[in-house]
Amino acid sequence: MNTAETSSPRQVPLAEYGQRRQRLIEQMAPESIAIVSAAPERTRSRDTDYPYRQDSDFYYLTGFGEPDAVLALIPGREHGQAVLFCRERDPQKELWDGFLAGPEGAVADYAMDDAFPIADIDDILPGLIEGRSRVYYSIGRDAGFDARVMEWVNTLRSKVRSGAKPPGEFVALEHSLHDMRLYKSAAELKVMERAAAITAEAHCRAMTRSAPGLREYQLEAELHYTFMDHGARHPAYSTIVGGGANGCVLHYIDNQAVLQDGDLVLIDAGCELEGYAADITRTFPVNGRFTAPQKALYDVVLAANLAAIAAVKPENHWNRPHEAAVEVLSQGLLDLGLLKGTLEEVIEQSLYRPFFMHRTGHWLGLDVHDVGDYKVGGAWRVLEPGMVLTIEPGLYIPPHDQSVEPHWRGLGIRIEDDVVVTRDGCRVLTGGVPKDTAEIEALMAHEHS
Repeated sequence: MNTAETSSPRQVPLAEYGQRRQRLIEQMAPESIAIVSAAPERTRSRDTDYPYRQDSDFYYLTGFGEPDAVLALIPGREHGQAVLFCRERDPQKELWDGFLAGPEGAVADYAMDDAFPIADIDDILPGLIEGRSRVYYSIGRDAGFDARVMEWVNTLRSKVRSGAKPPGEFVALEHSLHDMRLYKSAAELKVMERAAAITAEAHCRAMTRSAPGLREYQLEAELHYTFMDHGARHPAYSTIVGGGANGCVLHYIDNQAVLQDGDLVLIDAGCELEGYAADITRTFPVNGRFTAPQKALYDVVLAANLAAIAAVKPENHWNRPHEAAVEVLSQGLLDLGLLKGTLEEVIEQSLYRPFFMHRTGHWLGLDVHDVGDYKVGGAWRVLEPGMVLTIEPGLYIPPHDQSVEPHWRGLGIRIEDDVVVTRDGCRVLTGGVPKDTAEIEALMAHEHS
């Protein structure tokens, strides 16, 4: 299969980053300043670092991928409202570590109004803060950055007798910024569609390569190969490949066990493309053929997945898809004899929780568990066009649960899709990978024939 597009130029235009900054500025109080820091580099071991990944808030506002940078947004500033502090060009350092934009590139290539060397921030930023009554920043998220902000403010406080005016109010930046990020633009959705298509192809490849005797990480390798082959250099999160009872461990990432004939394998994996995450889970038989108990339990989860997707539409609240999934899963557990009682008792007393212990989805975007409030004013948030969420019901039968018959034990099944809310309902971004049992068996039989 080759349904995913190959790598192409960036889909989010430079102008959109400027529009985001302007929208945020318009929500800020007069005579205020917002300060946003890039993510730090992080050491992996001794003198090697983890691959660098920019802070999502910083990237959303700048598109700038370098560490050691700070963005200041200053409403009404005469010489421009967007100021970036970043590393200076250094031919010797760039020879070892790669090219830098420098302050000149920040203006020319990233449409900043002004830019200065990061080495000069302690001299310049206090002057930009001076006279501003309110400072917006991510309070408490990074103790080191908290300390730096207070150092800049204390520099001004030490000069009060000389007429300096330090800010008197500090406000969390996230409320306004994260609400903006919750609604995806057309350009963002185009990137997410591509990420979903690449990830769907990767899951199909894993299905077709599956065979008893392989190790879980060999399927992980097939997934990551497909990501990179289509220009997605990194997974959006640690890939889960859980064969047999390992599929009952929600965040299983060891991925070293041997895949056994007759077992299911649960794969939760998604690529990251231009910063945006895809997130797909599929569960399928290692040998390409579902047993009767596996199919019976799988069909319950699939019905819950479809019911939850049908509940994704404007005017429904955030929790409605979860409620739909819980109702289907609970009835299925009763029908299969895994629970006893009435449907009302199972739901009201959460008797399904030993087999379904997580929520049915989460926001999706620049972070795989993306930002955005799930409740507003104490009530579940109403779904609106442009929001993107996952739908991922599952059932997990513990391998040592003596309360159920042996043929159910150790079955872990989750089916996850990425869904965007539209004006008249929703659109599934991840339809490129099958989830019906017959379609899965047909795909695997075709490739193994």
